[in-house]
Amino acid sequence: MSHRKFSAPRHGSLGFLPRKRAKRHRGKVKTFPRDDLSKPCHLTAFMGYKAGMTHVVREMNRPGSKSHKNEVVEPCTIIETPPMVVVGVVGYVETPRGLRALKTVYAEHISDECKRRFYKNWYRAKKKAMSTTSKRWKDEAGRATVEADFNQMKKYCKIIRVICHTQLSLIKSLRQKKSHVMEIQVNGGSVADKVEWAKEHLEKKININDIFVKDEIIDVIGVTKGKGFKGVTFRWHTKKLPRKTHKGLRKVACIGAWHPSRVQFSVARAGQVGYHHRTEINKKIYRIGDAKDPRNGATKSDMTDKKITPMGGFPHYGVVNNDFLLLKGCVMGPKKRVITLRKSMLVSLSRSQREEVELKFIDTSSKFGHGRFQTKVEKTNFMGKLKKDFEKEKAAATAAAD
Repeated sequence: MSHRKFSAPRHGSLGFLPRKRAKRHRGKVKTFPRDDLSKPCHLTAFMGYKAGMTHVVREMNRPGSKSHKNEVVEPCTIIETPPMVVVGVVGYVETPRGLRALKTVYAEHISDECKRRFYKNWYRAKKKAMSTTSKRWKDEAGRATVEADFNQMKKYCKIIRVICHTQLSLIKSLRQKKSHVMEIQVNGGSVADKVEWAKEHLEKKININDIFVKDEIIDVIGVTKGKGFKGVTFRWHTKKLPRKTHKGLRKVACIGAWHPSRVQFSVARAGQVGYHHRTEINKKIYRIGDAKDPRNGATKSDMTDKKITPMGGFPHYGVVNNDFLLLKGCVMGPKKRVITLRKSMLVSLSRSQREEVELKFIDTSSKFGHGRFQTKVEKTNFMGKLKKDFEKEKAAATAAAD
């Protein structure tokens, strides 16, 4: 009878403990990039919604690499990013115990999709949220108090952040009406410049291309896909016990010594898998798509008139009708999950991060099965007219005759 070694590397990482369900559905930015006063005022984060994945073909431009000047196929994620709306400004002062909000100023007009965030039940609510703050903008006395708050921010605050919300009404594939709201830090310029920038942008829309540029390295924050309650073999990938083991074999045989007389935190146990808050760094932007461009899925090498949405739409999502990001690699979470995009905390130094990417081809074939055609026109040219096409023509002729 064989026996195993007495020592072995542990199964699973302890760096992600506790493996429990995330408190929040939206990815939280726990640290914003360091401020650079020499740059103009700009936002440091954005929010989008995961649509799905595809693959791209590009020519690698990396001198010295074996793949230099060769075509490579890479997986990419599409994140739909409709414009966000600025609805408030928050000023923070630094204290020995960290940051403290000194003043908060909200805009005069706030949409219902943002107000829904402040209620559990919008149908039964009185819908009076922010009615008091909006009254401050109505008369001269109220406007004076708003201006006084802005002046206090300029005088005492060290950090300025704006309150922004997404526009879910622009994404037809999402049933949710309650927008996601977050604070985004304003970096660049002096504190007075930041406050003036925030004042000018109240109630205005912020586009994705106002914050990020092509070939930029960014960080992605979100909540992973939930898997529910799982056993130790699935959760920690521990070795299964021999076949004849009494009362099951997908277990851990020994969960610790007699003393200390308790189970140690480092012992693999059954529990929650997935729906964890995670941050992934160094995701490269391959393309920032324009919603108004009818050829936002085409390239210089592939001149086909096509949009980024594959034939039949993205599975479990639908059609991308707004601006979008094409990110290299995968992104946490299922389809429709809200994803927070943040400017990188680090300076990009590696050659792969500084490489200029020129896409040759973006795949838009159906993702629901074995897609063979890139566009509907291509499919029609190959297969010819179908029965339903003849029926449509017949119905149209009949209607014209009547």
